[in-house]
Amino acid sequence: MQYISLRNLKFMLHEVLDLAGLQDSERFGGFDDEAIDLSLDAARQLADQYLWPAYRKMDKEKAYYRDGEVHVLPEVREGMRALGESGWLSAAWGFEESGQQMPLTVQNAGSMIFQAANGNLAAYGFLTTGAANLIREFGSDDLKATYLPRMAAGEWQGTMALTEPQAGSSLTDITTYYERQEDGSYRVNGQKIYISGGDHTGVDNVVHLLLARQKDGPKGIKGVSLFVVPKYLPTDGGLRDNHVTTAGIYGKMGQRGYVAAHLMFGEQGPTRAFLVGGEFRGLNNMFLMMNEARIGTGMMAAGSASAAYYASLQYARERPQGRHPGNKDVNVPQVLIIEHADVRRMLLFQKAVVEGSIALLLQCSLYEDTYRLQRDERSKLLLELLTPVAKSFPSEYGNEAVSMGMQVLGGAGYTDDFPLEQLFRDIRVNSIYEGTTTIHGLDLLGRKVMMEGGKTVAYLSEEVSLDLRAAARFDRVRGVAEKLGRGFQQLEEVLRHLLGLAQREEDSRVFLADATVFLDYFGLHVIGWMWVKQATAAAVAFEEAATVGGRDMGVDEQAFYESKIRTAGFFFDYVFTRTAGFRRTLLSTNRITLTTASEYII
Repeated sequence: MQYISLRNLKFMLHEVLDLAGLQDSERFGGFDDEAIDLSLDAARQLADQYLWPAYRKMDKEKAYYRDGEVHVLPEVREGMRALGESGWLSAAWGFEESGQQMPLTVQNAGSMIFQAANGNLAAYGFLTTGAANLIREFGSDDLKATYLPRMAAGEWQGTMALTEPQAGSSLTDITTYYERQEDGSYRVNGQKIYISGGDHTGVDNVVHLLLARQKDGPKGIKGVSLFVVPKYLPTDGGLRDNHVTTAGIYGKMGQRGYVAAHLMFGEQGPTRAFLVGGEFRGLNNMFLMMNEARIGTGMMAAGSASAAYYASLQYARERPQGRHPGNKDVNVPQVLIIEHADVRRMLLFQKAVVEGSIALLLQCSLYEDTYRLQRDERSKLLLELLTPVAKSFPSEYGNEAVSMGMQVLGGAGYTDDFPLEQLFRDIRVNSIYEGTTTIHGLDLLGRKVMMEGGKTVAYLSEEVSLDLRAAARFDRVRGVAEKLGRGFQQLEEVLRHLLGLAQREEDSRVFLADATVFLDYFGLHVIGWMWVKQATAAAVAFEEAATVGGRDMGVDEQAFYESKIRTAGFFFDYVFTRTAGFRRTLLSTNRITLTTASEYII
């Protein structure tokens, strides 16, 4: 069963993205093209063995809570250990931390293989990596020595414990509190809800990275600190109960094998906590994991959409149905449904969303790698600007893509004989995870586009302009490049209009009323950029093949590159056209969502 294209991942890493700066560096020099390919091949083998076979089973035999314990399938424990023992959970760590010094760009390409094979199981592992990275960055030497080896091995789970019953995304309103003891240690009291990976039998311990407020301390984010709070306290004699109590788990529409727990701290005895980073810097420090998790959510969504695409593509190539319009001869054999134009439209939409999303996620990963190496402002600001899109586009458009995949199968897609119905349920939550799409729209328009006096958008325009000039060399790519160029000119006009509102209006609600619409509008331009880059790389490959003594290109390779150019054309003719409607909405002087009183929504 194909659930992702390794050929596409290698195309992105070797032909679209410029990894030369990474590969020439001392830190990442061990990852030449051959090492990258070997890593991706190994990831696929691991996914085939441990993740994909458990995907449907984790849904049908879902996690359950009984007698104070959260039970998951044995395959979760096996998969976690496999991810740990193979080094994927700590792949990007330095040699001194027993890591591989793998570029994040390569690690995330591998992660997308795991997410496409089984996002529910993969999420346990890479949530653990994110929590461990917080300890690596801000924790004491003792915390690192105590927790990192077991988390990297997949033996201990990591979590991000933020949400509370009265405070969802509004983290300034959390009430879980901490107190410092006379011996200098800390204790926490409170509740956390919807905690992914919060407790389960697939690991020996759960390590919560938890935000808590100083008891009777400053209000708002000023009084919030970050702690390591383990379910069990490591001692010389083993593990001791830390009174982290699981009240239950949530019944979910999808991701039924990926636990979301309701946790209580300090209710059945003192719960010890260990400060991570400076006191009152909790939210600032937690943003390291939150930003990683936002990219991770985009990868989870892209993985689900990828698995759905290849499932529906396989079905379309095997299912005969009907004849071409105009052919009424019942004696003529039926054609495969992939021969019908509208089925091809749905498949091309899926492909455009999946491969556009993967391209953006890897581009963001490259900016992160570059920033780690050079500490340059440009890479950091571009990553900041694109993160809301990298999280929201795969989640929102991926949901639509999986729905189209179900439509390709017709009635069969609605049954559990095929994985589409599970993928449709599983992907839906990604637009909610790590901040809803609305929150990311507010973040993009209200903060990111204005960072450093607008440098973020200026840097993006420069990047796009370089790629448009490269595309203009090729007749078959020039047309889509021109469409994107005109689109970016109009985007700049819309942005000037919106920023003008911000300057003129005393009420910021006017400026931000359609922030989610702007996120969609902006995101389509970003994905259009990704498709221009891919189409240009395909055109370069054809040019090299046509050169005397150039690269040898077989039939399959020709089809691969031709598919890239044609999918780029489809994106601009069928998907990018949505920007016209978004533009009209954003430029409109109507304030219907603000002026319609709540009593009229009946």
